[in-house]
Amino acid sequence: MSTSSVPPIPSIPVADIQSFSSHLKASTRIFALLGAGLSASSGLPTFRGAGGIWRSHDAMSLATPDAFDENPGLVWQFYSYRRHMALQAQPNRAHFALAELARRKPGFITLSQNVDGLSQRAGHPAEQLHLLHGSLFDVRCTSFYCNFAQQNNFTDPIVPALDIPRERRDLKPIGSDKTGAEAGRWLHGAMKDKDSAATEPDELDISDDRVFIPDLQIQDLPHCPQCGHGLLRPGVVWFGEMLPEKTVSAIDEFISQSETIDLILVIGTSSKVYPAAGYVDIARAKGARVAVINMDRADVPGGKNGLERGDWFFEGDAGVIVPEILKSVTEA
Repeated sequence: MSTSSVPPIPSIPVADIQSFSSHLKASTRIFALLGAGLSASSGLPTFRGAGGIWRSHDAMSLATPDAFDENPGLVWQFYSYRRHMALQAQPNRAHFALAELARRKPGFITLSQNVDGLSQRAGHPAEQLHLLHGSLFDVRCTSFYCNFAQQNNFTDPIVPALDIPRERRDLKPIGSDKTGAEAGRWLHGAMKDKDSAATEPDELDISDDRVFIPDLQIQDLPHCPQCGHGLLRPGVVWFGEMLPEKTVSAIDEFISQSETIDLILVIGTSSKVYPAAGYVDIARAKGARVAVINMDRADVPGGKNGLERGDWFFEGDAGVIVPEILKSVTEA
């Protein structure tokens, strides 16, 4: 596809899209950093930062080993809710475009800070996708003597006790209905109309602390199928835990394989927290040009350099911008 045929995106100069497209097509070694902004078009709550509240809890306070030790039922209810919400969402056009870029460019590697599983569901090649913070859909056994771990467990709910409660729609007795005929007719009509809302009660929003959820016991929670007694935990990286060694090693290996990196994409994240922040400087030191896709122009990558002349900043929704700026390769 000719770069001249790339349609303009509001507020982004066509010349910027064309120059980026030309560089993308010529690039062989590409590194992408993905953050929560990538999934914004999919409608997912992120529960990040001091304002992230789930029920009456600071969501960050539930993302610790201590919280799981103290109340594994509550922590599992939080993460089961997040699993459920992520499965209700769909990968957006940016997820699919990045997956296609990976198929077209074998030298393209992605480091995602997201745990929502949307990149995997978009078909992003697993060998080119590395998860810095784990995944909501990975689980592992907490028993010291067990090594069970499972990836891409999309069972929802993972155990019956974690099912999202639904609004009850009980039949109410009618004083004049001595025989129950009216209730019978109502029930018959509801069964006949399978599309009726009456047959599919609405899910309750358990992020609202006014909605009752039970206190779960250990026996209600997911247990290890391998050892039979260990409690399973979400396969995410909690505060205070080490980043996955396999992921960090894979990125270090990619960086050390060559003296050159052609392009680094920073999508939906400022990458101001290390080690992610350092990767922008490392890539630039190997010759990479930097392309940032973000809603906030002030939210540029951290590190000593930030953006320089010859870099690109595409301001707006990643779900709209990413597929457009990648289409010179993904739709060629």
